[in-house]
Amino acid sequence: MEKQVNTSSRPINLDLTRMKFPPMAIISIMHRISGVLLFLLLPFVLYLLHQSLHSQESFVLLQQTLTSFVMKFFVWVLISAVCFHFLAGIRHMLMDCGLGESVKTARLTAYFIMALEVIVMIFVGVWLW
Repeated sequence: MEKQVNTSSRPINLDLTRMKFPPMAIISIMHRISGVLLFLLLPFVLYLLHQSLHSQESFVLLQQTLTSFVMKFFVWVLISAVCFHFLAGIRHMLMDCGLGESVKTARLTAYFIMALEVIVMIFVGVWLW
């Protein structure tokens, strides 16, 4: 004898592409993603540092390599991720100290971090190219 399952109380799989996340959630998720990205890029950065310090010939070769579009893009992504992670981390630490915990202030600081990061990305792009 089988029991009837009440399907109306089951959780519904939500379509995340149709949901509108608040800016605070977007900043928090992007802060985590930038941290993972920095962690994954760390071996490449250490390799570039090793190449720059190994010898004068490897330093000159690295300088020539850094003029390519791919390497400039890599450096742009790296610097942008570091800056965003730093700015969002400062915001999170201030919130841990009790500053900006209201929804209105949190939303305002989230928009401020987004705007500031766009400006930083533009400046870094202009500086590299």
